[in-house]
Amino acid sequence: MRQIPQLISPRHYAPALAVLVLIASVLAARSLSPDWWVLAAIAALLCALGVYDLLQKSHAIRRNYPIVGNIRWLVEAIRPELRQYLFESETEAAPFSRAQRSLVYQRAKGAEDARPFGTELDVYSNGYEWVNHSMRPRKIANTDFRVAIGGDRCTQPYQASLLNISAMSFGALSANAIRALNRGAQLGRFAHDSGEGSISRYHRPEEPGEPGGDLIWELGSGYFGCRDDAGRFDAEKFARQAQTPQVKMIEIKLSQGAKPGHGGMLPAPKVTAEIAEARGVPVGVDCISPSGHSAFSTPVELLEFIARLRELSGGKPTGFKFALGHPWEFFGICKAMLETGLLPDFIVVDGGEGGTGAAPLEFADHIGTPLQEALLLVHNTLVGLNLREKIRIGASGKIISAFDMARTLALGADWCNAARGFMFALGCVQSQSCHTDKCPTGVATQDKSRQRALVVPDKAQRVASFHRHTLHALAELVGAAGLSHPGDLKPHHIVRRVVHNEIRLVSTLFKFLAPGELLRNPSAHAVYEMYWPMASAHSFDPQGLASA
Repeated sequence: MRQIPQLISPRHYAPALAVLVLIASVLAARSLSPDWWVLAAIAALLCALGVYDLLQKSHAIRRNYPIVGNIRWLVEAIRPELRQYLFESETEAAPFSRAQRSLVYQRAKGAEDARPFGTELDVYSNGYEWVNHSMRPRKIANTDFRVAIGGDRCTQPYQASLLNISAMSFGALSANAIRALNRGAQLGRFAHDSGEGSISRYHRPEEPGEPGGDLIWELGSGYFGCRDDAGRFDAEKFARQAQTPQVKMIEIKLSQGAKPGHGGMLPAPKVTAEIAEARGVPVGVDCISPSGHSAFSTPVELLEFIARLRELSGGKPTGFKFALGHPWEFFGICKAMLETGLLPDFIVVDGGEGGTGAAPLEFADHIGTPLQEALLLVHNTLVGLNLREKIRIGASGKIISAFDMARTLALGADWCNAARGFMFALGCVQSQSCHTDKCPTGVATQDKSRQRALVVPDKAQRVASFHRHTLHALAELVGAAGLSHPGDLKPHHIVRRVVHNEIRLVSTLFKFLAPGELLRNPSAHAVYEMYWPMASAHSFDPQGLASA
């Protein structure tokens, strides 16, 4: 049988069908009913789309498959939502699992957070962790756990909660989100880190005389809120703001876990009058955050800068936050402590798994030491130098639950910070659109119409509730282990499955230094044997063994 020639390629069936529907609906509208004009209008739009797809040169799929090729972009646009709500398992973390998010939502709302029918985790998988319980559990009545921060030279020490809001700037978060976080911190009596964008009007009480939430003022490399016209540190501006009663601690940001060593820029169109006011920069001009600081360039100069800020602030606890990179750089800071006697009041260790509004993929995935290894190194080093009792350690990096806190405290932290956990408490749904200014919940956007969805009084209560219920859960966990305070948690309380048929106490998985051991024997551990000789109190550059 002779083959019938194909007049239209299957790729063009859609536009051909649109043309036929247009012709038929126009005829029907003219002869039968005007209602057919609606269908004619829709068909005309599809015809126009088909012509545009055939003529455009940017997308090969749309050029080859006019009209139907657009379905690819439609499905791709809603893929995160489809995956998150329909196809994602309860325990699949990307970056936070549905179970983790649900836990925060429940605790923020004060809803029941018990789980029926047992755990959904695979308790025989590598890396599964737990806390061994005691046959003599304790009941802990007071869950308002505190840690005193402030060394000998600090005249205004701070009693910090064991769980605080990690650094998130106004500009990255909306005005209403900042208001709700700070009011929630005030209600729950815990601290709110300003982020490097400085202290905005939204961090302050709305009415004079009202109490505001305790603030940790973070100073990044841009010195926002205390800079001169050239972007250098301005001591007078710093002192004026640092001495206000609401500011409880000063934190120098050396780097952050999500994109250490990168710096950043807020484009000119996003530098609104409100952001310019908070940061001390011109309106409508690119706002640069350099990758490094200009106020110091060596470990000794860093410690001298810390001492200067402590004095200018009126004796408030002053320290630094960093994501661990080259070990010799941190060791250089420690050598400078020994040489000068100048100590930070605290160090915040930010894990490489930390989040941010926007980071280059390679930085988010492959730059920065994860929290566990970074925290162990910082804690061990200070113990080995007999400095640990004089310096407090905070830690941040995907901390959501009471067990996350327990593990982190057991590994050497004195307190924990959380950013994305408190964002969930505000209503964040992990849409991962923080960098688009189109946050669906009004948390990470400067769009006024989107921000209004976030009702400050309601969300402030949820922020405080998440904090309160998480510490209550921590108390129950600690009590079940037979302990009386989270500070009693040690590495031997955490058990980890290392392979299918082997479990180990964390205390046996890692080398933990004895007090003063590093002073006596720098070769006590392979990391110190390699990197300690490379460290200098007077330079961040490696010394002698640069090729190691």
